[in-house]
Amino acid sequence: MDDKPGIVITGASGRMGRMLLETVAASDDCRLVGALVRPGHDWEGRDVGEAMGGAALGVTATSDALEVFAKAQAVIDFTTPEATVEFAELAAQARAVHVIGTTGLADDDLKKLEAAARHAVVIRDGNMSLGVNLLVNLARKVAAALGEEFDIEITEAHHRHKVDAPSGTALMLGQAAADGRGVTLDEAAVRGRDGHTGARPDGAIGFSSVRGGDIVGEHDVLFAGPGERVILRHVATDRRIFALGALRAALWGQDQAPGQYGMADVLGL
Repeated sequence: MDDKPGIVITGASGRMGRMLLETVAASDDCRLVGALVRPGHDWEGRDVGEAMGGAALGVTATSDALEVFAKAQAVIDFTTPEATVEFAELAAQARAVHVIGTTGLADDDLKKLEAAARHAVVIRDGNMSLGVNLLVNLARKVAAALGEEFDIEITEAHHRHKVDAPSGTALMLGQAAADGRGVTLDEAAVRGRDGHTGARPDGAIGFSSVRGGDIVGEHDVLFAGPGERVILRHVATDRRIFALGALRAALWGQDQAPGQYGMADVLGL
């Protein structure tokens, strides 16, 4: 059993962290070896299974990242940009695969992740689901096939607790559409229209965000042309798809050379 990869979950007490704990603990292909929480959190020092209201899992929640990373072959991380950058350095020191689902990373953060990837495998993506990554590929192909007379609009919806907008997945879709068109997303993107905005610029890639209730994740890519529309859509109904995708990435990364990868690499798309 000890030859199976040991996995640490960061942000273990959060919504995604709990799902990851359950997913890893239930897998026959790996071992749950650590669960990280913030210092002073009421989970600290408790068995994570019991902290979630279930049976003991034999793993005690801790705030000591250095200690748990040292015994890990992979770290799955859906936290905050600041925390993820810190974890990337520690995961690289431990030569552990670092699977990153954190969104909202700034350019400086990405440079630090690039540095960590010189020493270890870093798998980062705005969305870990198979369906979304297929949608990204489709968005790129449709954008390349249709001319600028087709306006591109990306709409995303998430639960009321999500703190960043547009979502990382929406930005992935926008980047794919920009790549298909051969333009840069920074130049083409239009976000959050309000007031007297004037006519829509040619070639713009628009974004809009909805936040409410317990929506897991919905993404639409609209190509609106003269007399017809093409709509690509993905609806997530269970957060477990992201946990399963992240676990798949952590296992895939065990056989890879240091470097930066995405879910398209993991899935062979």
